[in-house]
Amino acid sequence: MGDSAHKETPKVKFFDGVKVEFKKISWPERQSLFKQSVAVVCVSVVVGLIIALFDTIIKYGINFLTM
Repeated sequence: MGDSAHKETPKVKFFDGVKVEFKKISWPERQSLFKQSVAVVCVSVVVGLIIALFDTIIKYGINFLTM
């Protein structure tokens, strides 16, 4: 009975492993993180605009062919 009290549950082992892995992470500096975030937002907006443009062109092309 005393042996079972010393065994860790799988959940505890998992969270201990997560804690160890989080200590290994090298987090970016605030300025670098900001620049990368701005770049991601800008690229996302540009790609969104390109997709919207293609969608509009294809929509008008299909409407022209089906009329």
